[in-house]
Amino acid sequence: MFASLVSLAARLAAIRWAIKSFVGLGLLVPVAFVLKLVGLPILAVLGVLALPVLIVLFVLGLPIFLVLIVAALVIGGLFFVLSVGMVAFKVFLFVVLPIWLLWTAVSFVRRKVHAAPSAAASV
Repeated sequence: MFASLVSLAARLAAIRWAIKSFVGLGLLVPVAFVLKLVGLPILAVLGVLALPVLIVLFVLGLPIFLVLIVAALVIGGLFFVLSVGMVAFKVFLFVVLPIWLLWTAVSFVRRKVHAAPSAAASV
């Protein structure tokens, strides 16, 4: 009975640690965007970002093949997020930004042309 409780506690601790690791990846994704904009090659950027995960997995004593599989999954996931992010950025840059700028300019001109009546004119 005690052994099953210890096993359950160990599994819950491992799941909690995995969730914390993925939250840490959420902090690394903005760093990836900055490094990609600087112009570093994409594989070098992804390798730098996957390195902390590799070190943690090696410290925990996982087999090398499992560590390399996890590293490949992390690098692939970051590549996907960066690709989707760049597509979204291009859509924002060439579609949303011009529409917003046009809307802002038209509303500014409309406010200048159709000025609100002053309080003295209404008396």
